[in-house]
Amino acid sequence: MSYKSYLESRKTTSTINNGLSLPQTSLLLPFGCICHLLAGTASDPDILTDFIVPQNSTTFDGNFFTFTGLRGIFYGPDPTNFKVTKVSIADFPALNGQSVSYAVLQYPAGGVNPPHTHPRSAELFFVVYGSLEVGFVDTTNKLYAQTLQLGDIFVFPKGLVHYQYNADPKDPAIAISAFGSANAGTVSVPATVFATGIDDAILAKSFKTDVATIQKIKAGLATKA
Repeated sequence: MSYKSYLESRKTTSTINNGLSLPQTSLLLPFGCICHLLAGTASDPDILTDFIVPQNSTTFDGNFFTFTGLRGIFYGPDPTNFKVTKVSIADFPALNGQSVSYAVLQYPAGGVNPPHTHPRSAELFFVVYGSLEVGFVDTTNKLYAQTLQLGDIFVFPKGLVHYQYNADPKDPAIAISAFGSANAGTVSVPATVFATGIDDAILAKSFKTDVATIQKIKAGLATKA
């Protein structure tokens, strides 16, 4: 079942608390994640003002502090490839100096977010639809893996290589990530290693293989890009 279909099916459910349906309530929960990040993992420099506005800006109001780029994201068609929609300082200038940011991650059936790191922040990862296999590797090369269900939260420590995978062959999955930086940064392991011009011979020696294999991997990544 697509997430859009799931939301439509829930419109007839009874409301709880202050009248929010269950799906709506679940989507509000990640705001609690931001509170945890503010409490202990923010890594951006402290600012000496309440907030930072763009240079030469003399008039601004509540619109400056509002981001509307996620409207309708849960009601649109399911993406056919892994998709991440970021809410970072580049997309939402009001985050400058606030040490927080967001991302919505959408996984088709069998979709994967390849191994990567966030150099400037830990990541608090919240599953809002489906199930996902996740994991990270620490500096001793130990893998910490888990299968997450709807409503589960997992933390990826700052700077460590991690991944997510939707093993479901039929249904999509969706997660929301909260970061303790307005610009957490993303370093993709496959792209960094194989798509930045590192000499084929160096990679072949590093991975104990031959140049032909390295070139095949590069070609595969280029095709998917």
